Amino acid sequence: MRNSKNFYPDWINAPPKPGTYRSIFKWGDPDGFKHPNRRLYEMMKERFQMTDSDFYERKKEGNKQVFLNQPVKLSGDQINRLFDFVGKENVSFDDYSRVKYANGKTAQEVMDLRNGICKDVPDLVMHPRSKEDVQKIVKYCNKQQIPIYVYGGGSCVNFGFKAVKGGVTLVMNTHMNRVLEFNETNQTITVEPGMLGPDYEKTLNKAPGLFNARRRYTGGHFPQSFEYSSVGGWIVTLGSGQESSYYGDMYDIVLSQEYVTPAGTFKTLDYPGTATGPKVNDIMKGSEGSYGILVSVTCKIFRYMPENRQRFAFIFPSWEDTVDAAREISQGEFGMPSVFRISDPEETDVALKLYGIEGTVIDRIMNYRGYKPMKRCLFIGHSEGEKAFAKSVKKKVKKICSSRGAMYITGYPAKKWEHVRYTDPYMREDFNDFGIMIDTLESAVTWDNLHNLHQGVRSFIKGRSNTICMTHGSHFYPQGTNLYFIFIAKMDDIKEYKEFQEGIIEQIVKHGGSLSHHHGVGRMFAPWMENHLGKVQMDVLRSLKNHFDPNNIMNPGGTLGLDITDDEKRFVR
Repeated sequence: MRNSKNFYPDWINAPPKPGTYRSIFKWGDPDGFKHPNRRLYEMMKERFQMTDSDFYERKKEGNKQVFLNQPVKLSGDQINRLFDFVGKENVSFDDYSRVKYANGKTAQEVMDLRNGICKDVPDLVMHPRSKEDVQKIVKYCNKQQIPIYVYGGGSCVNFGFKAVKGGVTLVMNTHMNRVLEFNETNQTITVEPGMLGPDYEKTLNKAPGLFNARRRYTGGHFPQSFEYSSVGGWIVTLGSGQESSYYGDMYDIVLSQEYVTPAGTFKTLDYPGTATGPKVNDIMKGSEGSYGILVSVTCKIFRYMPENRQRFAFIFPSWEDTVDAAREISQGEFGMPSVFRISDPEETDVALKLYGIEGTVIDRIMNYRGYKPMKRCLFIGHSEGEKAFAKSVKKKVKKICSSRGAMYITGYPAKKWEHVRYTDPYMREDFNDFGIMIDTLESAVTWDNLHNLHQGVRSFIKGRSNTICMTHGSHFYPQGTNLYFIFIAKMDDIKEYKEFQEGIIEQIVKHGGSLSHHHGVGRMFAPWMENHLGKVQMDVLRSLKNHFDPNNIMNPGGTLGLDITDDEKRFVR
C-alpha cells in the first residue's frame, strides 16, 4: 500500500512485449531481473532527496511499438542481389530489426529509445551463414559502395552499432557461432566470431565429452556483459574480463584471426611468438569493424580447476592503504589473483548494502575495530590455478593486506559478488523507470598518477549536487590499473546527460587517463582520439584504413575517429 511505512516500488517483473523499444534496450535476458534491495532503495531516496511518492508512477517505460519513418534507400536490384547471397529468410528490413541492430547499451541510446527516437539505422539487416557469405557481401558492397556495419552480441557501450551512412548491418551471432577446431595439444580453440560468452565457456568446460579431451578448460574471459557478448566483440573492442589480472585481456588471449576486407581475405599465423616484423594480428585487434570483418579466431585456453579456487576479502582503513596494497600485490611476482577488485569509500558503502553485508555481524565487527563508513575500502578477490599455487597467492595477498592495516573478512563477500557479477546491470531499467540515470566510464592509469585521476574525475562528478560516484580498480598490471567510474544521478534529460558525460571524459583526459581501458572507442570517444594519440599515430591508423578499405564502406561515420573532420567531431556522438 502507498501509505504504508513499508512501501517498496512495484518494479517490473514481466519480460518486455515483443516489438517494443523496451525489448531492445532492456539489459540481458528478457526474463532476467534484479531489483534494488530495501537498503539500496532507501539510500537512493536519501541521496537524491526523493520520497516514496517519487516511485509511485514510472516515467517513460518504452513500451510502445517501434516505429521508424525512414524508407530503405537501396535499390530493388541491390536488395535482390543481397537476397541471393544469404537467402531471403536471412534478410530483414522491418522497422524493429533496423532499430534493434543499430543500438547497443549506452545510456544515451537507452534514453533515446525510451523517447521513441531512432537514429542512424541500416537499410537492411543480414544474417550471414559462413565466411563465404561474408566474402560475397563485402565484394558486392565494395563495388556498389554500400556501407557495412557489424553486430555481435549487442552489449556495445560506445555507439559501435550506429549505421550512420545507412547500408547493411551483418548480425554474426545468428549463424556464425560454431567451433571450427579444438586443439588440446596446443591448448587452443578456433571459433566463429558470433559465439556468445556462455556457449564459449560451456563448450570449453565440457571439452572431455565434446572433443574427447583429457581435461576441462576455460576461456578465462568474463566481462560483466558475458551473457550477451560475443567472442568477436571481445576482440574487436579490446575487451577485458573480470579475471584479466590472471588470464590476461583479449589482446593477450588471441593468437590468430581471419578477416574479410575489401582488399582481400587473410588469416594471421598462430605461432605463440615470432620476430617477423610488426604483427598484422595485433593491428587488427581493436579495429572495431573499420578495416574488415572478423570471421574466425584462434584463442588460448586454460585448464579449468574451479575446485582449487581460493576466495578472500579485506576491509582497509583508507583508499590510500588499499591502493598501496594492490600495487604491492601486482608487483610482488608471486602470481596474481584472478578476481582482483578494490573499491573506493563510496563504492564500498554501496557494495556493502548491495551485497547484504551492511548490518551483519561482519559489519558490526568492522565498525568496532575502527573501519568507518565512507573511509573504509573493500578488496575482494580469488585465486585460480594449480592447488598449491592458488593457496600460495592467497597467503601472500593476506600478508600484504595485513601489513597495510587491513582486516580479513573471510571469502564471504567474494562469494556474494560471484553470484551477482553479471546481474547488477539488470537494475538499470528499474532506476531509469523513475528518472535515475546510471552509467560508467573507465580509464587505464599508471600507479604514479592514480590518485590524481581518481580525485580529479571524482571532484567533477561530485560537483553536481546529489550525485553518486563509485570507483573501483579491477584489472591490474605491475605498472598500473584501470579505474572504473560509476555515476548515478537523478537525470532524465538527454541534453543534460550528454553534457555531463562529455565533461567527465574531458576530466579523464585532463588528468592523464586513457580514453578507454576495455570498452573500445566506437563513436563515443572519436572526437578525442587525435588529441589522445597524436596526429602521427592517427595517420598510421588512417593509412591502414585506406589500404584495407579504400572506399570507406567498413563501419564509416566516425568509428575510432578515422573518417571525421574537425567540424564533424561535435556531432558524431
